[in-house]
Amino acid sequence: MAETDEYSTITPNTGEGFYSEKRSKFYAFAIHVSSEKEVKEHIAEYRRKFYDARHVCFAYTLGPDKSLFRANDDGEPSGTAGKPILGQIVKYGLTDILIIVIRYYGGINLGTGGLTVAYRTAAAEAINNSEIETRHVKEIVEYHFHYPQTNNVMRIVKEMSSTVISINYDSDGCTIRLSIKKSLAKELEEKLKQTKYN
Repeated sequence: MAETDEYSTITPNTGEGFYSEKRSKFYAFAIHVSSEKEVKEHIAEYRRKFYDARHVCFAYTLGPDKSLFRANDDGEPSGTAGKPILGQIVKYGLTDILIIVIRYYGGINLGTGGLTVAYRTAAAEAINNSEIETRHVKEIVEYHFHYPQTNNVMRIVKEMSSTVISINYDSDGCTIRLSIKKSLAKELEEKLKQTKYN
């Protein structure tokens, strides 16, 4: 599989979902996260907020390569809550996302099949009520050049749609730091090097 520098996530606006079955109520929240620390903070916050709920189940995926993920059933029968929530994250191809589903028990057991459907449906609803966006993995390129190269360097910066992070001037010339899509970083470096000869 070719390496890509694109990945899909949700915007910082929390998406919400709801599902009800046999008086049990399932409230779902899709939250944009970028670290395990953030994940833990949000879970703690929702446990406080919904302190009277029977279960606070969740799943998350982190990183552009989706390499960090976890699902938690929070006391529900194994595989009936966290796994179907994670399944929806995978189905939509998302990362840097945490989905929390809060269950208020309605007094009637739903069985493992009923639970799986409930958690999966609530999670899907939260994703559908979120705004999905495509982001790019960025790489930093640093380049030192002499003053006569400035126009050529800035032309390439513009052509390659890279973002200037900083420019430092000294007696020897300039050092520029640029941010660019990972897949274009090598091409940018090559073009910058060629300005020496133009």
